[in-house]
Amino acid sequence: MEQLTAWLTGPESIEFRGGPVPQPGPEELLISVGAAVTCGTDVKVYRRGGHPKMLEVPSPFGHELAGTIVSPGEAVEGWREGERVVVSNSASCGSCDFCARGNENLCVDLVYLNGAFSRYLVVPARFVERSVYRIPDHLGLAEAALSEPLACVLRGIDQLAPLPAERGVLYGAGPIGLLFTAVLAARGVEVVVADPNESRLELARGLGACGTLEVERGVSQAERVRARSLGGQGFDFSIDATGVPEGWLDAVGSARPGGRVSLFGGCAPGTRLELDSHRVHYEELTVMGAYHHRPADFRAALELLSSGRLETDLLLSSQRPLEELEAALGDMLSRRAVKVVIRPHPDN
Repeated sequence: MEQLTAWLTGPESIEFRGGPVPQPGPEELLISVGAAVTCGTDVKVYRRGGHPKMLEVPSPFGHELAGTIVSPGEAVEGWREGERVVVSNSASCGSCDFCARGNENLCVDLVYLNGAFSRYLVVPARFVERSVYRIPDHLGLAEAALSEPLACVLRGIDQLAPLPAERGVLYGAGPIGLLFTAVLAARGVEVVVADPNESRLELARGLGACGTLEVERGVSQAERVRARSLGGQGFDFSIDATGVPEGWLDAVGSARPGGRVSLFGGCAPGTRLELDSHRVHYEELTVMGAYHHRPADFRAALELLSSGRLETDLLLSSQRPLEELEAALGDMLSRRAVKVVIRPHPDN
């Protein structure tokens, strides 16, 4: 079998490159990718032709993957051929101040791994040391690949610290928003989900949302959404999972006095917002960013997926071969799919 890798070469431009199967260095692992899963970040990166932190074009593409070890490097210890693993898409240095404080997502030398949309992937030494995890026998590869986005969601929820007695609102029922919904519902936290797409809202209800609201794109929705809160005073917490400035402002506008706002969805570089400083100050709003994940979040995500407590089948809409990656991204852009499982090997 030869190598085949999807490279992002510009906005909405993917090139497939073949060649011999790569060989790992002494401290590396060679992985046969069994499942790579598309996500909202992939769509955003595909449309923009890059990411301010994760990759610059041209670059191998994709970051949610699980597979099987084909060959460990001669100096690798603790891993063997045939083990099923999921690989995190980042590896911290482990020695900076942020790492020492358990904030590895803010590491000054955080390194990213791209190339999930490939038949084979060489996992660099730092990732072998810090970012490879065994998959329990009962968990499928596609489900295990959800560890990465779920880890990001768990990081956001950890910062937000919602309580079971609280009620929140979430803007955006894309892949990340639906994962937020599922986790919050599993923890007994009520969340109302707002999105323009009724089919996505139906999924949100299936994942445990206590209410949904179909909203318009590009127009302020905070007043309408706020009316769905207790007494119309606003929600205990709000989350933006849209990654557009209108969503950020709606999230801030939906919080009650003393409320917390998670600006989770990443806006385009250079985006600026005007906030109501009177509300932030006199109503004691807590407005926070949330980025990426830490090793502790990734381990917790894999454990949660292994427990079977999340309805992941509702998120994995379809499967496609590697050569149909652009069609899979098109399905996501048109809202025909939430997440698509890419099977890089023809015999999968």
